[in-house]
Amino acid sequence: MLRYILSRLGQSLILLLIVSFIGFAVLTLAPGGPLSQFALSPGMTQEQIDKIAEQMGLNRPLWVQYIDWFTHMITGDWGTSYRDGQPVLHVIGSHLFATLLLMGTATTLSVSIGSSIGILSAIRRGSLFDTTMTIAAMIALSIPTFWFGLIAIYIFSLNLGWLPAGNMYNIGDQSVLDYLRHLILPASVLALVDVAIWSRYMRTSTLNVINQDFVRTARAKGLSSHRVLLKHIVGNSLVPMITLAGLQVPMVLGGALVTETVFTWPGMGRLFLDSLGYSDYPVVMGLLMASALLVLIGNLAADLLIAQIDPRVRLD
Repeated sequence: MLRYILSRLGQSLILLLIVSFIGFAVLTLAPGGPLSQFALSPGMTQEQIDKIAEQMGLNRPLWVQYIDWFTHMITGDWGTSYRDGQPVLHVIGSHLFATLLLMGTATTLSVSIGSSIGILSAIRRGSLFDTTMTIAAMIALSIPTFWFGLIAIYIFSLNLGWLPAGNMYNIGDQSVLDYLRHLILPASVLALVDVAIWSRYMRTSTLNVINQDFVRTARAKGLSSHRVLLKHIVGNSLVPMITLAGLQVPMVLGGALVTETVFTWPGMGRLFLDSLGYSDYPVVMGLLMASALLVLIGNLAADLLIAQIDPRVRLD
């Protein structure tokens, strides 16, 4: 197990190197580059811009800039925000909780609801319920997330007035109930598409398990349908879903970016778009690396969990 973990950590480091270099090169070589924000200042001359570039080390070769940035990053210095002069880690940390709260809630909803729908659809294969859920899943997967968000705001905030249209809490009222009221709409919208994905995968996984010999043997022994379902079908159907959970991290992060923008949720996705708008490249690179780390941790955790619950899996 230890050898496997060390091997995965080595692979993750190589992947982080590749991701970081590509991201660094794209941002540095993009039109305008890190100096674009200074060029917009009134009265700024080319000579002054060249001086700023020299002070920031942006006139050096790209590979030298990258090595300098990466060396500082692995020692905990992720740079300083151009926008407010705060350390990048501090800026990201102030938005991390909001994103983890939104992602965690949406993932919990999508896994619990989607898995239940998938199991019922598999058990009642070909029924009206199965057909209805299949059509609903296709519709949910075909419509953009931002559209669901706008419709939810229009119905539940503007028309009915039941829930707030955006933000994470009301200023002066940061109670748990206030957080929950603001969380309901964005978490539900973000979970909606994932429910469709989980239900389809869970249906397929359950159908594969139902046709296995050990399920037929359990029924032949006279076990009740309820016990066969819980002990033999559901448990074995969930094993492939753990791998899917690790692979879903990038998709959830992408959906969170759109959802946070629609609902003005102060998370990492909203920060990413704001930083791009301000050409705050140190924060953009920090968010890219933080997202890559979340994806790698999610996949490693999924592999380790599968190894713990499935005796057929060996991590050597």
